[in-house]
Amino acid sequence: MDGLSVILTALAAGGVVGLAMGTLGGGGGVLAVPALVYLLGMTPSMAATASLLIVTATSLTALTRHARGGDVCWRTGLQFACAGIPVSAGAAVLSTHLPAWSLTAAFALLAVAAAVKMIAGAPAEAEVSAPRQARAARAVGAGAGLGAVTGLLGVGGGFLAVPALVSAVSLRMRVAIGTSLLVIAVNSVVALTTRLVTGPSGPQWSVIAPFAAAAVLAAWDGRRLSMALSPVILRRAFGVVLVLLAVAMIADLALTAIR
Repeated sequence: MDGLSVILTALAAGGVVGLAMGTLGGGGGVLAVPALVYLLGMTPSMAATASLLIVTATSLTALTRHARGGDVCWRTGLQFACAGIPVSAGAAVLSTHLPAWSLTAAFALLAVAAAVKMIAGAPAEAEVSAPRQARAARAVGAGAGLGAVTGLLGVGGGFLAVPALVSAVSLRMRVAIGTSLLVIAVNSVVALTTRLVTGPSGPQWSVIAPFAAAAVLAAWDGRRLSMALSPVILRRAFGVVLVLLAVAMIADLALTAIR
């Protein structure tokens, strides 16, 4: 692939990732990693680092947009994020010592889990808030799990954060989406910093720059799109895409093993 083709592919893929982040409050990393591996030729480990750069920039952009609309619960989001910080850093270090096939397999399983959540629909918004201690405990547990996913696989994990914020912490859906972006941003910064310090090589800026630029621009308009289109259709379409990605990744692993 020549230089122009790389830039055009990165721009197109970045636009899709940004729309997912801005519209659904997450899902960008689940699309970014396969795009970087299968369309742009990166190894799974390199793609995870690049994805964290892209997801960090995109989530901060989308967070700004949601915060302006008052759709961010800062206290709850920081509880989630703080619980995930040490786990995210540890998982980022661990990922550099794992074989590529194991990361691909784990990512395929993650894509399936995300697809199931997307296709099944959004969790019902709680009518009665849980006690404060119970909500804090749920925030810590969910935040730690989210940090592990972010550090290990280079994804933000918004598809996990949003349901947790709605069902476990009793946030309204729109606020949960905005708050998930805060959690994603913090975890991504921690995991990215750890990878850059401990990783064997630096990012491929010639690929990451156009990818991130397109993602940021698309994420800025993602919230407007989420208000114009049916959220059910958006989630289900995204879920179908994730199923296809997971099947393709599993098939690639099987073919590699046969060879």
